[in-house]
This record gives sequence, structure tokens and C-alpha cells, in this order.
Amino acid sequence: MTTSVLVTGASGFVGSHLASALVAQGHRVRAMTRHPDDYSGAGEPVFGDVADPASLRAALDGVAAAYYLVHSLESDDFEEKDAEAARNFAAAAAEAGLERIVYLGGLGADGADLSPHLRSRREVEKLLGEGGVPVTVLRAAVVIGHGGISWEITRQLVDHLPAMVTPHWVATRTQPIALADVLRYLVGVLEPDDARGRVFEIGGPEVLTYLQMLQRAAAVMGKSLPNVTVPLLTPHLSSMWLSLVTDVDTATARNLVDSMSNEVVVHDRSIEGVVPGPTIGYDEAVRRALADRAAHRGEDVPA
Repeated sequence: MTTSVLVTGASGFVGSHLASALVAQGHRVRAMTRHPDDYSGAGEPVFGDVADPASLRAALDGVAAAYYLVHSLESDDFEEKDAEAARNFAAAAAEAGLERIVYLGGLGADGADLSPHLRSRREVEKLLGEGGVPVTVLRAAVVIGHGGISWEITRQLVDHLPAMVTPHWVATRTQPIALADVLRYLVGVLEPDDARGRVFEIGGPEVLTYLQMLQRAAAVMGKSLPNVTVPLLTPHLSSMWLSLVTDVDTATARNLVDSMSNEVVVHDRSIEGVVPGPTIGYDEAVRRALADRAAHRGEDVPA
């Protein structure tokens, strides 16, 4: 069945791939961006800014569903910005009579001492639903794909450093997921009735520590990455270190580092009842991300 759908953040990492995947499945896609004249991706570009309620009303006119893929991690006041954006979108979606909103949030146990980043993701979940439109939430940890911020941190650390001195959070467990699986789940929950208004946890087949992710990525890249973990690297120092050796800005690095002390693993596999199928292993996800990067740069695809 063909659905008319709005993809917010259509020029971003997940949004750009999602718009292409939806078009490939035959859906009519409206790609929301603040710069529609510069948009060259899949779907029909339309102006929209989550800080501008009037623009949201125009962007949502005539669509049945919307994907909400907006965040402000690069801002020091991201919690306030993301909350206001979610309120604006919820009100506009209700006014437009949407059948559902699909939101990509973050893993982490409810009731845990969540970081500001993950706490904000939970708040956005709640605020998106306050307008009365059913919200389908997919909670994910690190998404492995070319262009993703968390994956880029991993790749650049491996690529730039011969060895590492790491903080204690490298021992935190997480459940990375390949970009292809995130897209499969996002597309898969668009139409089923039993996906409306539900929260799903999504992840790949392996639970790894951040250190294991780094070392296995290094192995795939044909490198070794000796490591010494020390207890004295504070979140502030860790974020400064990341911004020094990668191209991630300090504010984004700090917001992500704060979350790396939270274990983010899948405890509920109910998504498999709605969107069945095996997930891609970590090493293969890394290989695909590296191949996509090489293809975008016009380089030979790594073996």
C-alpha cells in the first residue's frame, strides 16, 4: 500500500537514507528541510523548521504519517530546543490529522539514571504524543553507517590513533545496529496496525563494550589498537579529547560522552513480531560503512 509520508531531517544521516528507502518501496515522500532549494535527495523537498509552527502546518498538509528525526545535539541547550520542537510538531501533526508519527529515539532502561541526552530522547517521546497522534518509537543505540556521528567517532579514533588512553566508559555495554537494519525497521513500522502507538527496542545481534567496538573496527580496518584505561578522564576531558582527535564539535562530543556511561542494550524483542528477520553483525556493519565511505569518496572499496 502506498502512503504519503513526511520525513523530517531528510538531509541528515538517517533521514536521507530513509527517504530513499521509502521511495524505493513506492511511498510518496515529502522531504522536510530548512533548505529545500539545496536538497538533492529522494522525495519532494518541502520547507519546514521545527522552530516555526506555521512551516510545519504547510509541510504536513496532506500526509498520512511522519518520521521525526530531529535533534539539537550540537547545542549546549539541546534539551530545551528539542522539547520545544517536539511540542510544535505534536500540535501541527494533530491539526493535520496524521495517522501516526514514527520517532527514532535512544535505548536505555526506564528508571535508570539517564544522561541528559537520553533523558531528552524520552522527553521527546512523551511530548510528541501529547497532541493525540499515536507515536511509534524505535529506541536504538549506536547506528553503524557512513555519516553517523557515533560511528564517525569510532572510525576516526581507529584511523587517527596508534594507541589509546581511554576513560572508564569504554567498558560500558551497548548494542550497535547496522544502518540497513534501522531503515528496515523504520520502513517496516509505517503501516502495520499493531505498530501504532508502541515502543520498540532495536539492536544488532551482539552486545559489545565501546572498547570492543573500537578494537573490532580496528581489526576490520587491518589495524591494531592498544589501549590503557585510566580512571581520571572526566566527561569534560573526554569530550575535549574526542573533539581534538576527531572532527566532532565539542558540544556534540560532550553530549554523547555523557551518555556513554549508560548501558544501552535491548531487553524487549517485540519488534521481531512486527518486522521479522535477522540483523546484521557488527563486523559486517563496519565493512558496509567503510565501503559506503569509500564509494562516496570515489575510492576503491575495501576488501
